[in-house]
Amino acid sequence: MRPYLLSVFFLIFGLNFVQAQRFGYFDSEFVLGKMPEFAKAQDEVNQLTQAWEKEIQGMAKNIDAMYDALQAEQVLLTDEMKKERTQAIQKKEAELKEYQKKVFGFNGLLFLKKQELIKPIQDKIADAVDKVAKQNNLAIMFDKASELVMVYTDPRFDYTDFVLDELGLGDPNDNVKN
Repeated sequence: MRPYLLSVFFLIFGLNFVQAQRFGYFDSEFVLGKMPEFAKAQDEVNQLTQAWEKEIQGMAKNIDAMYDALQAEQVLLTDEMKKERTQAIQKKEAELKEYQKKVFGFNGLLFLKKQELIKPIQDKIADAVDKVAKQNNLAIMFDKASELVMVYTDPRFDYTDFVLDELGLGDPNDNVKN
């Protein structure tokens, strides 16, 4: 009898607790699009990426030139000279792969630069979301732009404008979101 009463008690109060939960969502992509510091960070990352790609392409062209020179002079070289040049080419190829890994690999320079530039912006948004959620007594705040699939969203629970206001980016004349 006691387990039955205990179960009924938790069922009744558990349902009331679930009904009392308030949810909201915001669109982080829209918020980021409104932040000039995010656009500046993206531009800086893009410029660095292009510079690194250009440097890697230059290294690859140098390797190709070394290979072409080996092919052209192959008949004139001794076996020892061919072996030395082949080893030099292989060394350059290994250096290129290592550099690519250093720049574009996991925890590479690009990753670290993105983290350095974008992490403060993400922290700023997280603080704003936290304040908006507390001000509106929300138990959970979802990000509409994240991996979470939102099949339907009721605009009454869209707190994107509140997050923009908290960040100081709210524009009363521009309330149109995509």
